[in-house]
Amino acid sequence: MTIKKVIKRNGSEVPYDSEKIRIAIQKANNEVPEKEQASDFVISEIIRSLELSKKGIVPIEEIQDFIEKQLIEMHKPELAKKYIIYRFQRALVRKANTTDDSILTLIANNNKEVGQENSNKDSAIASTQRDLIAWEVSKDITRRMLLPEDIRKAHDEGVIHFHDMDYFVQPIFNCCLVNIKDMFENGTVMNGKLVETPKSFQVACTVLTQIIASVASSQYGGQSVNIKHLWKYLHNTKEKYRRKYKEQFGNEFTEEQIEKLVKSRVQDELSSGIQTIQYQINTLMTTNGQSPFVTLFLELDEKDPYIEETAEIIEELFKQRIQWIKNEVGVYVTPAFPKLVYVLDEHNCLKWWKYDYLTKLAAKCSAKRMYPDYISAKKMREIECGNVFAPMGCRSFLSPWKDENGNYKFEGRFNQGVVTINIPQVAILADHDEKKFFEILDDRLKICFKALMCRHERLKGTPSDISPIHWQYGAIARLKKWETIDKYLYGWYSTISLWYIGLYEASVLITWGPHTTPEGERFALKVIQTLKDATLKWREETNIGFALYWTPAESLCYRFAKIDRKRFGEIKDVTDKGYYTNSYHVDVREHIDAIAKLAFESQFQKISSWWAISYVEMPNMQKNLPAIESLIKFMYDNIMYAEFNTKSDYCHVCGYDGEIIVNENSEWECPQCHNKDQRKMNVTRRTCGYLGENFWNLGKTKEISKRVLHVS
Repeated sequence: MTIKKVIKRNGSEVPYDSEKIRIAIQKANNEVPEKEQASDFVISEIIRSLELSKKGIVPIEEIQDFIEKQLIEMHKPELAKKYIIYRFQRALVRKANTTDDSILTLIANNNKEVGQENSNKDSAIASTQRDLIAWEVSKDITRRMLLPEDIRKAHDEGVIHFHDMDYFVQPIFNCCLVNIKDMFENGTVMNGKLVETPKSFQVACTVLTQIIASVASSQYGGQSVNIKHLWKYLHNTKEKYRRKYKEQFGNEFTEEQIEKLVKSRVQDELSSGIQTIQYQINTLMTTNGQSPFVTLFLELDEKDPYIEETAEIIEELFKQRIQWIKNEVGVYVTPAFPKLVYVLDEHNCLKWWKYDYLTKLAAKCSAKRMYPDYISAKKMREIECGNVFAPMGCRSFLSPWKDENGNYKFEGRFNQGVVTINIPQVAILADHDEKKFFEILDDRLKICFKALMCRHERLKGTPSDISPIHWQYGAIARLKKWETIDKYLYGWYSTISLWYIGLYEASVLITWGPHTTPEGERFALKVIQTLKDATLKWREETNIGFALYWTPAESLCYRFAKIDRKRFGEIKDVTDKGYYTNSYHVDVREHIDAIAKLAFESQFQKISSWWAISYVEMPNMQKNLPAIESLIKFMYDNIMYAEFNTKSDYCHVCGYDGEIIVNENSEWECPQCHNKDQRKMNVTRRTCGYLGENFWNLGKTKEISKRVLHVS
C-alpha cells in the first residue's frame, strides 16, 4: 500500500498527488545554479523513495521533512535550502487568511460543521451567526498566531484537545460560581446603571436573571447560582404583606385569617418569581447567540435561619420544572437550561426526615425531565474538607480555598480554561507495554502543562474593564477600573483544568480487559493518580490552581476516536466503536446494573474529586419512580455526584412525543411531520457515556443486565 491521502495543516484530508511534489522541487530548482539542480531522474527517485517509505494517510509535514532529508543526503544543500524557503513562503500565504470560505458558507447556511458544533445555537439566526463568525476568526488567529506550533500540532493530531479556541483571542475565562449574595446585598451595575438591593422576592428574581444574562455575555462557559440567596427576599415579602394586612384588616380579621391572606399572596409572588426565572433564562439571548448557560444550585442549609423559605423556593422550582414550558406549537418541552443540582443531606435523603417531600418531588422531576443532578452532602464533606458547594455551570467543582481569615470561599471564583489529554492514544502507542505507557504519558503531560500555561498567560494582565460585571461589580470581585485581575489567577483562587478521556479503552489496550476487571481497575486507578499527581506538582511549582477533572466530552469522545482510527486503523473494542468512553465511566457495552456502576465509579471520584459526575441510564423513567427513589438513597450513601439519563425524543415542529426514527439516508426524521431539521427536534441517545444535550447515535440502548462487576 502506498500513500493514499495527505493530512493538511488545517486537519483536512486530500488525495495524494505526486505531481505537486515534483512541481515544488522544480520551483526550488529554478532558484539555484544548474550544477545544484536535481534532474528529473533524481526527483523521480525521491518521490519513489517517499512512496516506498510512507503508507496510508500521511501528514504533510512528514512528506516535506522526508524530501528535505533526501535532498541533503544527495548532497544538494543549496537546493534543500531553497526548498525550505519555498515551504516557508507557502506557509506565509496560508497564514494570510483561512476564514473566508467558512464564514461565507456559514452566512449561506451551508457550513454544517460550524452550524452543528453547538446544539444550543441556531446558526440560521443573524445574531447567532454574528457570534459564530467571531468563532471562526478567533480560531484562525489562535491557530496562526497565538498558539505555539507544537501545541497546535498536538491538538490537530489528537494528542490533546485545546478547548475553546473560538474564544481564545479574547482574555476571558471559562466557568464560574457567581457571588449572588454580594451582588444582592451590595448592589451591582449593569450597562452603566446602578441596581440596588432588591426589596421583594419578585424583584430579586428579575435582578437575578439580569445578572445571569450579563455574566453569560462576558464569559464562554457556564455559571452557577445558589438559589438559597433568594430566601431573604421571600422572607421580606412575607413580612411586607403581614404588616400590610395587619394595618388593613387588624380590627376585622383574626391572626389566623391574616396568615391565610399572607400565605395566599406570598404563594402568588413565589410562583410568579420562579416563573420569571425559568422563562427569562429560556427567552433571553446573550451576546453569545444562545440562552444563558446556567445551573441553579438547590441546597437546604440547616445553618440558614430561614430554611423554610428556601424549601418553599425549591418546591416551587420542582413543580414548575415538572410541567415546564411550551414550545412554538404549544407542546410542553424540556429545554437545556437552567440545569438543576439538588443536594441530598441528612434531613432530606428519603429516610422519613422533614424535607423528604422535596426529594420525592426531585425524583418526579427526574422521571419527567431528567433533572436535577444529585450531590450527596455526606460524601462531598468526606472528600472536600467538610464543605458542600455548587459545581460551576459546566458541572466542575472548584478546589477548596480559604481567605485571609481562614474561611472557605467558593462563590466568586472561576476556572481559567481547559486542556484534555487523549489517554487511549497513549495506550495505542505503548503497544500493550505498561511501562512504556507511563513513559509516553509523562511526555504528553509536559505538552498539557505547556498548553494550560498558554491559557493562563492569555489572562495575565487583563484589566477589570474587560467585564465590569465580573471584576468591578461583584460577580467575581470589586476591583477598581483598569486594575488587573492577576491576583485572582494565583494562590489557587481560580482553577485551571486538565481533563481526560478513555480509561476504558486504555485499560483494554494495556491489560487486555476493561477497567472493571481487577487488573484493569488497578491500572486505571494508577493512571488517574498519575494525572492527579502531575496537577499537584504543577500547583506547587507555579502557585496556580491546577486541578484534575474528567471531561464533559461533548463531541470530543468522537473527535479523538476519529483521529486515532484514521491514524492507527480499526482496533477491536477501541477505535472500531467510533467513540471513546467518557473519563472513568464504564462503557455502555459493559452489562452492569445501575448500583454496581455507581459503586464502581465512586472510587474514581475520590481521586478526581474536582470534577466527578457519574450517571445511570434508566429505561421508562416515568414508570420507574420507585427505582429512581431507591437509587437516590444509594447516591446519598455512596457517591458524591450523579445523574439520571434516558432516551427522550420529541419534535418541536409538530409536537410528536415518541421515538424519532432514522431514515434510509441515515438522517433523523420525525415519523409524524417528517421534519429532518435537528435544531427543531430533541433526540437524546446516551449510549456511550456522553453527557451532552443532543447526542445523535444510530445505535440502540442496551438492556441493563443484572451482572455486578468487581468492586474493590
